[in-house]
Amino acid sequence: MVLEKLGSSLYEALRKVIKAPVVDEALVKELIRDFQRALLQADVNVALVMQLSQNIEKRALNEELPPGISRREHVVKVVYDELTKFVGEKQDEIKIQPGKQNVIMLIGIQGSGKTTTAGKLARYYQKRGLKTGLITCDTFRPGAYNQLKQLAEQIKVDFYGEADSKDPISVARHGVERFKTYEVVILDTSGRHKEEKRLIEEMQQIAAAVKPQEIVLVLDGTIGQQASPQAQAFKDATPFGSIIVSKLDGTARGGGALSGVAATGAHIKFIGTGEKIEDIEPFAPSRFVGRLLGMGDIDGLVAKVKEAEIQPSEKDVRAMMSGKFSLQDMYDQFEAMSKMGPIQKVLGMIPGFSYQLPDDEMEKAEERLDRWKVIIRSMTVEEKEDPKVINSSRIKRIARGSGTTEAEVRELIKQHENMKKMFKQLKGNRRLRNMPMKMFQR
Repeated sequence: MVLEKLGSSLYEALRKVIKAPVVDEALVKELIRDFQRALLQADVNVALVMQLSQNIEKRALNEELPPGISRREHVVKVVYDELTKFVGEKQDEIKIQPGKQNVIMLIGIQGSGKTTTAGKLARYYQKRGLKTGLITCDTFRPGAYNQLKQLAEQIKVDFYGEADSKDPISVARHGVERFKTYEVVILDTSGRHKEEKRLIEEMQQIAAAVKPQEIVLVLDGTIGQQASPQAQAFKDATPFGSIIVSKLDGTARGGGALSGVAATGAHIKFIGTGEKIEDIEPFAPSRFVGRLLGMGDIDGLVAKVKEAEIQPSEKDVRAMMSGKFSLQDMYDQFEAMSKMGPIQKVLGMIPGFSYQLPDDEMEKAEERLDRWKVIIRSMTVEEKEDPKVINSSRIKRIARGSGTTEAEVRELIKQHENMKKMFKQLKGNRRLRNMPMKMFQR
């Protein structure tokens, strides 16, 4: 999950409020201290942390409770609201007009992850049915041409570049002309400059030649607070620019980068959430904060389901949440979820799951899925539907038939029981109960 360490720290702080028998001033102040510690460890600017803390404390203690809302619920809502404001209140999207050429130009200093982001962005639009082309205008960095070409071939997107050219403006102009019938054209530019001034000068020269609909600065999330001055300089230079924050997966400094950029008023359009080509998503502050606090992201989950083109069976979902979850169901559900990305990332979008997931078990599930499939295929129909009939002698037979060990068969049965319990626990979740659970299709 993006910013997992920060998110788990904030989640644990909020759990104290949720579980406390009484929510009083002392508990709110303890929550504030926990939040301050977590945000400072994530490299968020001290002044921003203090401002956020004051806002949460003032609203949590002084605001009159809305009708029908408890003090506990009010505190949780205040935290959610203020964190959402903290990273940017509204979602901004790159405006794409279907049927017309939309040129998106990426800039960024060397090492920001710009070329990889170009490939991710191309894949994002390709999956949405838009005819997409990639252009490399980086005529300086050795290997830039081949890197983007390989990414384009990997995702089956058309590519344009001039391997021997030293004129990025000419390459950009030729590429845009080559892709004049394409709906999304993404330009990857040189990142050799170490200073924003030179970077912006080249941006303006290429922009004058090809007139992009959107100029996007790719910022490395691992640089923390240093992202802020880059974002500010870029915002001042181009009033119609956007920002993508890359490398947010697992970085301890990502909180500093996100909050620093948001504080400038610059528009964050996408965030990079992992190393895979699929790991990019539109930046929706409210959904992002919901996942960060362990509240889930139903909209994001549904979007992933649609991308995977999974047809739901809500009857099966309701049965699972009632405890009717067989080994065959387990096999089918992991198969369905694998189409949407890493299992833990997908389950983390479900309210109540994000930080309650047993991390070690989810990692094992990811690693051992292939062996589990073989084990389940070695079972009889009766065993798949009713695991309780699997005794020691059956375990020995299944292990022999699947080429695995008895310990692995027992582990699979144990994992199945754990998942069955988790589904039953979700039964009382009203938001989830009313959701079309497309991810659990049989």
